[in-house]
Amino acid sequence: MTPLKAPAPTPTKPAPTLRSADFRNAIVKAQADGLGVNALTLRLTLRDESELKRDPTVKVEEISFKGGVMRFLGVKVVSGGVAVSSLDRGEA
Repeated sequence: MTPLKAPAPTPTKPAPTLRSADFRNAIVKAQADGLGVNALTLRLTLRDESELKRDPTVKVEEISFKGGVMRFLGVKVVSGGVAVSSLDRGEA
């Protein structure tokens, strides 16, 4: 009699990281606090940058790629070099 094989484990999707709504809310709050988009920098992990580019809830007009710079809602995006994505408000 042949022993039964255990079924292969089903791959699990990693826990979701910050979503575009979180980035959007942080930018809106910073603007409400009087900061302009030029004072802000969205620092993203490589994964969050990739997800933001593919997020179906992001409208075409919300994201741009001009002059080698990615922008989300007018805010410059810098990817990599961080462990956790955040909005840099440019405050000292």
